[in-house]
Amino acid sequence: MANIGVIGSKGAMGEALRRVIEASGHDYAGGADKGDDVASLADVSDVLVDFSAPAALQSNLHAAIGAGIPIVIGTTGLGSQHHQAIDEAARAVPILQTGNTSLGVTLLAHLVREAASRLGDDWDIEILEMHHRRKVDAPSGTALLLGEAAADARGIDLDDNSESGRDGQTGPRSTGAIGFAALRGGTVAGEHSVILAGEQERITLSHSAENREIFARGAVRAAEWLRGRELGRYTMEDVLGI
Repeated sequence: MANIGVIGSKGAMGEALRRVIEASGHDYAGGADKGDDVASLADVSDVLVDFSAPAALQSNLHAAIGAGIPIVIGTTGLGSQHHQAIDEAARAVPILQTGNTSLGVTLLAHLVREAASRLGDDWDIEILEMHHRRKVDAPSGTALLLGEAAADARGIDLDDNSESGRDGQTGPRSTGAIGFAALRGGTVAGEHSVILAGEQERITLSHSAENREIFARGAVRAAEWLRGRELGRYTMEDVLGI
């Protein structure tokens, strides 16, 4: 059993996390949101789970370091400066950061990496995602996670080889590029497809999220796994051992 504190507790994910934490036999240490004292929550927690906002990341990392406890970061929309801050903080506490805590998506990313590593850049990679109308960032953190998996497998930098927002006379597709398309509408929890299109054949790897609780279950699994780990930065693939 662990005392798990949730940052971003009033959001949809925060509510799902509380239900899953209590159902799994762990103790819900409490929640924190904008304007709350995260350090006080950290002091009564064994591990923190953060689904808040990029602007709050630095203070949340400081709270985890101050209390000397691990933190799982599921916040999306992070930029290079946020990842640098996570790298620095991982020298002081164990941190698991991911664009998606679903175990199914974690396995999907592994399959994407395998496929991209075995197929040449004459196989075009396109990533299509759809989420509910209230989602504010695009492409989704999961789409970027899948794009990173493909880019890593091909030994290229995703930022330098991505295409998105195509409209009008865009010209032909760049060889080796990784394309992104984002759809928004309704109450979709999360749909992601990675399409590898070759000459006269196509492979589609996909995942459908039917309920946000799959992300909450994965986050709690990650929090369980992260307790007692050595200092460093981890991913959901480490949790699954792949």
